[in-house]
Amino acid sequence: MTHSRSASGRLERRLRRWTEQVREGALPRREFIARLGALGVSAPTAGFLLLDAGVAQAAPAFDYKPAKRGGGGTLKLLEWQAPTLLNPHFATGLKDNTGSRIFYEPLAQWDADGNLVPVLAAEVPSRANGGLAADGKSVLWRLKKGVTWHDGAPFTADDVLFNWQYAIDTAAATVTIGNYRGLKLEKVDAHTVRVVFDKPSPFWPGLYSQTFLIPRHLFAPYVGGKSRDAPNNLRPVGTGPYRFQEFKPGDLLRAELNPTYHLPHRPFFDRLEMKGGGDATSAARAVLQTGEYDYAGSLLVEDDVLRRMEAGGKGRVELTTGSSTSAVYLNVCDPAQEVDGERSHPKTRHPAFSDPAVRRAMGLLVDRASFQAFIYGRQGVATHYFINQPARYRGSAPAPEFSIEKARQVLDAAGWKPGADGVREKGGRKLSFLFQGAIGSVTQKLQSAYKATAEKAGIRIELKAVPSAVFFSSDVGNPDTYGKFYADMQTYNWTNNSPDPDGMAQSFVSWEACSKANKWLGNNLVRLQLSEYDALYRASETELDPIKRAALFVRMNEMVTADGHVIPFLARSTTRCFGAKIRAPLSAWQNDMAMLPDWYREA
Repeated sequence: MTHSRSASGRLERRLRRWTEQVREGALPRREFIARLGALGVSAPTAGFLLLDAGVAQAAPAFDYKPAKRGGGGTLKLLEWQAPTLLNPHFATGLKDNTGSRIFYEPLAQWDADGNLVPVLAAEVPSRANGGLAADGKSVLWRLKKGVTWHDGAPFTADDVLFNWQYAIDTAAATVTIGNYRGLKLEKVDAHTVRVVFDKPSPFWPGLYSQTFLIPRHLFAPYVGGKSRDAPNNLRPVGTGPYRFQEFKPGDLLRAELNPTYHLPHRPFFDRLEMKGGGDATSAARAVLQTGEYDYAGSLLVEDDVLRRMEAGGKGRVELTTGSSTSAVYLNVCDPAQEVDGERSHPKTRHPAFSDPAVRRAMGLLVDRASFQAFIYGRQGVATHYFINQPARYRGSAPAPEFSIEKARQVLDAAGWKPGADGVREKGGRKLSFLFQGAIGSVTQKLQSAYKATAEKAGIRIELKAVPSAVFFSSDVGNPDTYGKFYADMQTYNWTNNSPDPDGMAQSFVSWEACSKANKWLGNNLVRLQLSEYDALYRASETELDPIKRAALFVRMNEMVTADGHVIPFLARSTTRCFGAKIRAPLSAWQNDMAMLPDWYREA
C-alpha cells in the first residue's frame, strides 16, 4: 500500500511538471500527449488534462482549403448497414447514429488530437473563462449565437433543455437516457445553459455534451409515449451542414447544402447521397475498384481483400483506433422462456450458461490469435478485455488460453457428458445453441470458425445471419434485433465515442438491461446483473481522484471478463475507404459524419 501511494505521488508530480511545461511553452503539446501515451493514457484524456489545467487547446491540424461554400457537386456515400431512422435519441448502433449526424449536432466533440472542440457551443468551458465551477458540481455552456435550424427557427438554450427533458422521460425509452444520468440542466439566458451535477463530476464533459440535439419546436408535441409517432423521426430538421431531401429507410438518404450553415465556406459539396444495402465487400469495391462512390463506411472485410482492392490506386483505406470492442455474448437470460409476454426476460436465467463451467468452456474455445491473424488482420488486435482504450483501464490478468482439450475437461468435470450423437448433455439438456450475428463475410467467417471449434468439444451450434438493417434496428416489433436477443449467443462490435470509459462500463449495469419496459433500448444487451459491478460503477460516478477512479474501471473490466457471459476477442479499429481525391478529417472518438463540414474533393 505504501509503495502504491508513493508511486501514485511520483506520477502525479510528473504530470503536474509536464503540464506546467506545456503551459510555459517548454514542452510541445504533442510530446506531452506522446509521454502520456507511453503511460497508457489516450490522446483525448491527455488533452482533457491540459484543458482542465487551463492550457489552451491546440489549433486544428486539418487544412481546409475551399474558399467558398458549395460548388463541389455530389458527395456519394455508401453505408451497407444503412440507417433506418433519423432521430438520434433512438439511434441503436452505428448506422442510425451515422445517418443522424449528417443533420444533427452536439454541443462539443472530441477531435483526433484529443481536443474537446465546440460545435453548437461558442467555446469549451474552462476555469479561465468561468465555465467550470471550483467544486466540480456545475458547468456553464455558452451557446453559439446566430445558429438556426434548417427551417429557419433559432437554436437557443430552450432546445438544449428540451433534449435533456425528452431523453430522461422514461415513457419515451430513449437510448440517450444514460447520457443525462446524475445531472440537471438550467437555463441562464437564451444562449447560456448550466449543467448541475448531483455530485462532483470527475469527467464533466460526460456523454450529454456529445448528444446530437433535436429541435424543441418540432418534437415538443411528441414526447414520452408519443415520441415514436413524430414525423420528424424520418424527416430530420437539424443545424448541420446538409438539409434533408429524401429518406427511404434501409436504402437511400439524400440531402442538400445548408446555405445558412454556421461555419464559413462550409460545406463544400452541393448535395449528399447515402446509399444502403448490399454488403461490406461490394461497398469497398465501389470505392476502391470502380470509383463509383466517394466513401464507404462501417467496413468489415477481410484485410487481404481490402489490400488487393486498394492496390488499384483509385482509393485508400483509412483506419482509426479508439474504444471499440468485438465480443461473443452468451445470453444471461432464457430466450426460450416467456415471462409477461417477453422472451429473454431479465428475470429468467439461461439453462446452460447459468453454469459457470459452461461459460468457462465457451471462453476456452475462442481462438483470439487466429481471429486476428486470419480474419481481421490490421483491423484489430486480440484482447480479452471489454474496455481497451485508454490502455490504463485494462487489467493485468493474463490472456485466457485457447484449448479445446481443457474445454472438454471442464465440461467433463461439471457433468456435461457426450450423448449418443456426440453432443454433450446433462439432466436431459443438451449443449446446443443458436448463435446469431449480422450478415457480413467477416462475421460469418467468425461464426463458422467458432462453430467448428465448439463441435470438437461436443457443443452443437446453429448459425443465424440477420440482415444488418434488421439486426441493429430499434424496431420493437422485430424479433431479430440484437436488443431482443432471442438467441443463445450473438456477436457484434460495441463502440464508445468518448475517451472516458463510462460509456463502455454502462453496458453492463443492471438498470440498463434490455427489456420490454425500455422498448429493448437499454445499453446492457446481454442482461448482465452483478450487484458488485453496479456498486463499483456508482462509486466511479463520484470519484474525483483519477487514479482511484481508474482502479474502479479496471476492476469492472476484470469482473466482466471473469464472469464469462461476455467474451471479448478483438479491440477493433474502425475501417472505411475514400476515393483518392477526397480529403476528410476523422476522429476515433466520433462517427465519421462528425467531421463532414470539413470534407472536400481536391481538384
